Amino acid sequence: MSDGAHGKRRRLTPAALLGTGAGSFAAGLLAAVGGWMVYSRFGVNHHMDLPDAIPAPRQLFFSKYAGKISYYVDRTAEGRPLVLIHAINAAASAYEMRPLFDLYRTRRPVLAMDLPGFGFSERGQRAYSPHLYEDAILDLLETQAGAPADVVALSLSGEFAARAAVTRPELFHSLALISPTGFGRPRRAAPETAERSLYRAFAFRLWARPLYDLITTRRSIAYFLQRSFSGPIPPGFVDYAYASAHQPDAEFAPLCFISGILFSPNIARIAYELVETPTLVLYDRDPYTRFDLLPEVMKKNPRVKAVRIPHTRGLPHFEELAETARALEAFWKGAES
Repeated sequence: MSDGAHGKRRRLTPAALLGTGAGSFAAGLLAAVGGWMVYSRFGVNHHMDLPDAIPAPRQLFFSKYAGKISYYVDRTAEGRPLVLIHAINAAASAYEMRPLFDLYRTRRPVLAMDLPGFGFSERGQRAYSPHLYEDAILDLLETQAGAPADVVALSLSGEFAARAAVTRPELFHSLALISPTGFGRPRRAAPETAERSLYRAFAFRLWARPLYDLITTRRSIAYFLQRSFSGPIPPGFVDYAYASAHQPDAEFAPLCFISGILFSPNIARIAYELVETPTLVLYDRDPYTRFDLLPEVMKKNPRVKAVRIPHTRGLPHFEELAETARALEAFWKGAES
């Protein structure tokens, strides 16, 4: 039968077919996004039971600028205080410093803080910044430590601790940085307005929590955490990170981190090269940062030393605790002289 008997059939050009496919893909994508947002709102528990990250007394104090700060403490032993500061990431907490806390709690006073926006410290939508974290560390040292402390900071928090040591060196006896950021070759910094705009886009109330829930599924946490281990992830780590990430207002500090706001592009120049406190860098092969500038910084600032902890990928105090402790203790002994 001819086309004329039933009218002309519409011929689809390649462009029309492509447009139809793109439209179907867009519709499917919107449906998936909408479905995830609904699931995040009604299917994800954002009020999970959160046990203590460390089996030790937990105390609170109020920082003038950072609000309510939670920290774990054991003062049964005497000596110089040891202050432990966890990293900044999507599901961070004092749990990341637990091996060092457990090791030294019978030897000296030990404090491990939950940084603002994490753990049991104050969360919520506010202006998280390097200055806020620097102030939180200084307030803990000034009001809770009781004496100049040996401070150990992990990853990005090494930047905050170094800034604090430059600002108030009298509060520090020594500073140890485990896998610190800021020693890679500097890249051109994005304009601050661009980072703030990116954060505002991430933190828009309609999709901030669904976005964060997508980042902090158990599978996602395990994937990113596994990259920091040469061997298997220690039991309990993923579970605690997941529970900590599923608390009210848990998304805002991590979204600041993801947007880039919390990094100081020139941290080597403004802190690492200027710090007068004896400083030790512990490092090896970290998938999230590099150490290209470390030799240059040590040349410019003889107070900065470095020890490589072989066979580790960012968390040597979990995988090579004995070797990490030997390096720390040799460093602390040298800092006494």
